[in-house]
Amino acid sequence: MTCAGVIAYPCPIIKRTEIPRACDYSSMAFVLFGLTGGLACGKSSVAARWRSRGLAVIDADQLAREVVANGSDGLREVELAFGPDALTGSGELDRQWLARRVFADPEVRQRLEAITHPRITDAANARADDLARKGEPLACYEATLIVERGRADLYRPLVVVSAREDIQIARAVARSGMSEDDARARQRAQLPIDRKVALADWVIENNGEMAALIARADQVLDEICRAAGVDPGRYPAPPV
Repeated sequence: MTCAGVIAYPCPIIKRTEIPRACDYSSMAFVLFGLTGGLACGKSSVAARWRSRGLAVIDADQLAREVVANGSDGLREVELAFGPDALTGSGELDRQWLARRVFADPEVRQRLEAITHPRITDAANARADDLARKGEPLACYEATLIVERGRADLYRPLVVVSAREDIQIARAVARSGMSEDDARARQRAQLPIDRKVALADWVIENNGEMAALIARADQVLDEICRAAGVDPGRYPAPPV
């Protein structure tokens, strides 16, 4: 099904393992499904739409900021690992300084991830446990590195938002003002989007207009609700 360059489709056939993907989650009391994508593919726009419908979305990027907030153990460990240059004059994490090094050097990135990822995982699990205790039947975990970290099967069904490489670069440059070289460096630091698509249960191709992306995001969430035995009306779609 296509609409202005955006496609949403289920991917029920698994190629990388003998374990079949489950399509019916209705027997589970709480489903935490995954949302991922590549650089400037539109993952955050999909997550924002689902939040506007009332779905709880756990944002790994937000958790990444929290685990290195001022005064945190995470920030102290980053300073020990990378030195005082990793902090601004006010004692906060200098994200631009660190980003230039992380996306230029895989070893630096691995050192940073060894500090932040366990803390992000613990924080995400705590948020999910809290939602389950409150009786939420469904929630989304939004993270760029779900597949890279080998966690695709922990967040089924997995939704991947994809876009053509040229569109990714153009959007990244226009959105954040980074250079094309910086955009390509960030893109290279991630797994190629087709590798993520191969592991997806649902794919949303975002090569067109925002209205089409929102329409397909709604369609996919409705289908996930039905598979989980949840009335999609629990998460009503506001006007676009």
